[in-house]
Amino acid sequence: MRVQKRFLPFVAFSLLALLAALWAGLVRLGWALPAFPSLVPAHGPLMVCGFLGTLIPLERAVAIRRKWMFAAPVLTGLGWVTLLVSPNPIGASLFTLGSLVALAILLYLFKREPKLHVGIMAVGTFAWVVGNILWMTGMPIFQMVFWWMTFPILTIAGERLELSRILRLSSVKVFVLELFSALILIGSGLAILNLEIGTRLAGAGFLTLGVWFLPNDIATRNLRHPTALTRYIAVCLFTGFLWLIVGGGMMLVTGAQYAGLYYDAMLHIIFVGFVMSMIFGHAPIIFPAIIHVRIIYQPVFYMHLGLLHTSLIIRVIGDLASLQTLRQWGGMLNGVAILLFLLMTGYAIWKGAQP
Repeated sequence: MRVQKRFLPFVAFSLLALLAALWAGLVRLGWALPAFPSLVPAHGPLMVCGFLGTLIPLERAVAIRRKWMFAAPVLTGLGWVTLLVSPNPIGASLFTLGSLVALAILLYLFKREPKLHVGIMAVGTFAWVVGNILWMTGMPIFQMVFWWMTFPILTIAGERLELSRILRLSSVKVFVLELFSALILIGSGLAILNLEIGTRLAGAGFLTLGVWFLPNDIATRNLRHPTALTRYIAVCLFTGFLWLIVGGGMMLVTGAQYAGLYYDAMLHIIFVGFVMSMIFGHAPIIFPAIIHVRIIYQPVFYMHLGLLHTSLIIRVIGDLASLQTLRQWGGMLNGVAILLFLLMTGYAIWKGAQP
């Protein structure tokens, strides 16, 4: 299978944003690493807009093959570089423009294929646009971050709904999914006006959506699949759903968090526990679609997956118990797990590219 090298620069830009976000996160945790002033505040934007905001639209642009669609990853790639070089509104503006192009891609796709799963992904991308606009206009991240959370969560919900179509979900189950998705949007919107109520409603939406996934996603059935790669993907997704339940439950119970240890736990349960688990699981699907090379499954994949979850548990315990050393090491091991994932995925791609 011939590798599509022309898309590799886009992939590289998204992964560089991820690495920069990891570095910034370690500095925020108190590790004595070299850093420049604009790096640490960019931790969240780098992860959401630089990494996810480049990789997700790129996958769709490659699949649909319309030249204008590649403007989305170009704009978000330029956005995170600009944000690091000079912290000014230009970076945020580029992210916003990139997200608008990404939304246009979903609307184009919905017009061509007016299906519910496409609509859910479009709503998720719309949430990213809203979050970017709010951030660009000066709203604190702790208040608008639910819109950024909604972006990957509903994007994944739409993708999983499409892949689980063979289960022939009843109209009642699909309607319940729509209700839980709407609850997330309502909570995100209310957080702008009342952070306490908005946090709890969004948390309830995350929790119920995670609970909905467990019996209604094909991943649960695939936990006993005879193919090793399919089982690995299913474990990634299943554990991610559990983290979504935990994160939503924490928001529902604790309510508004403006900063501090509970805030740190809340965000990383969602973005590391849920989102990174989904990325680990979807990588064998995403990368072959972008660069046209198969990934050769390696049993060692479970090493970085297990380390991701174990290190997150350590970090969350450190947060909840106010144990700085524990949360620092949990964060460090989070980064190690993600680096191992990148290295092993690269090796598996290399193996797949061999004649």
